[in-house]
Amino acid sequence: MTSKDGIENNEQAKCPFSIDDVDLFAPGAQKYWYESYEILHRDSPVHRIPGEGTSPDTDGFILTKYEDIAFVVKDILRFPPPVMKSSDLEKSGISGFNAEEDDANPPPKDGGVVTRHDPSLMNALQVSIMSLRPNEELWKAHKRQLTDPWVGTGAQRNEEMITKEANSLIDKWINNKSVEFISEFARPLPQIVMANVIGFPIEVIPLLKKWGDAMVMPFVYGQGHRNLLTKEQSKEQQALLSEFGDHVIDQLAEKKKNPKDDMLSFLTEVIYEPYDRKLTDTEIIGVAFAMIIGGLETTQYAISEQAQILCKNPELFNELKEDRSKIRSFVEETLRVRAPTQGLSTRMTTQDEEFQGVKVPAGSILHLRYGAANVDGETFECPHQINLERKALTRHLTFSQGHRTCPGNGISRLEQAITWDLLLDRIKSIEFASDASFDHQPGIMLGALELKINFEKES
Repeated sequence: MTSKDGIENNEQAKCPFSIDDVDLFAPGAQKYWYESYEILHRDSPVHRIPGEGTSPDTDGFILTKYEDIAFVVKDILRFPPPVMKSSDLEKSGISGFNAEEDDANPPPKDGGVVTRHDPSLMNALQVSIMSLRPNEELWKAHKRQLTDPWVGTGAQRNEEMITKEANSLIDKWINNKSVEFISEFARPLPQIVMANVIGFPIEVIPLLKKWGDAMVMPFVYGQGHRNLLTKEQSKEQQALLSEFGDHVIDQLAEKKKNPKDDMLSFLTEVIYEPYDRKLTDTEIIGVAFAMIIGGLETTQYAISEQAQILCKNPELFNELKEDRSKIRSFVEETLRVRAPTQGLSTRMTTQDEEFQGVKVPAGSILHLRYGAANVDGETFECPHQINLERKALTRHLTFSQGHRTCPGNGISRLEQAITWDLLLDRIKSIEFASDASFDHQPGIMLGALELKINFEKES
């Protein structure tokens, strides 16, 4: 169960010994996810969840094998995202992260201005996806023209800024011999970086945590594999997202008058090539939503998991310290073995399918368990081992694969690499503090609630 402050009670979690013990979505299950993956791989690599499909008479299926998930994510036409209408969810009193509101108003095609209380505002992300990237060709165009220059292939433009901001955070605690690593580094760094990239003023940075938490609320507090929120939770989320949308609207007005070298200014001016027009305000808000969703928590979790791995493996810390060329390999291997987002129910079957000899009917929702696929022993030799000499380092599924890889993977990788290059310069050794806690937040993300570490400063 989860307390009102969001801290998970892991006392309910039990280490699974058989397939009957496995429930990836039970309270406290995060503690034993990897033990569960071994059982699922062995006994039920395609695991049925009765009644959890696109309708009450269809099922959900958890896919855990690398080959199955890689196959699914590369074919968006055969395995599209599930579309859940709000009317379908009224009976259960819950709404989902990918719910499509019945009263959504598509944005104007003439670049018109969205108002603060426009119904489309709450659906900005969904609207922008359906408008700007509804198919494979437009998805590629969206990525190439709108996001790659800032957070994808063009992320290197942010290297100097990331280095400066990371060093500034380290300066605040480097003389203390100990640090709560998440609150004093892993969390604020991606917030500051994304604020700079998007073009938010510095005073907004404290609010990014609140807005970021709201955006991932379904993935933390949502029920079951579909991450469904109650009506009350959904209402709370919508209020916070509306606040974020209002801020973006204010920023858009300012950027149109005084454009700067940032992503929001760029989005207000760019002519989107497939449509030969400027983006609407709702479309821009949707892109900003996506940047916050993908650019905050996941990078935070990756960096904090890397710190834990180095605390457990001082010989690895020393190896990286002696040879910085191995940092890239370290980043990729840690992303593989400790994927920040462990799984998502983001695809469905449009026809009868078969995975691992299991028949999966049309209309089934597929929960893609990336964390399990990344430690599949049939794909990765010694899958739980950090191997800096491993071939095809980027083969993991943490950022998905194919054309629909995470658009912000470039800047996330850059932040992680810069982080450890700087910390290896400034720290001689690292270890867990005696009072370190290892509680995970609830949900489908691998997020520690805090990480107290001791370190020796480099002379």
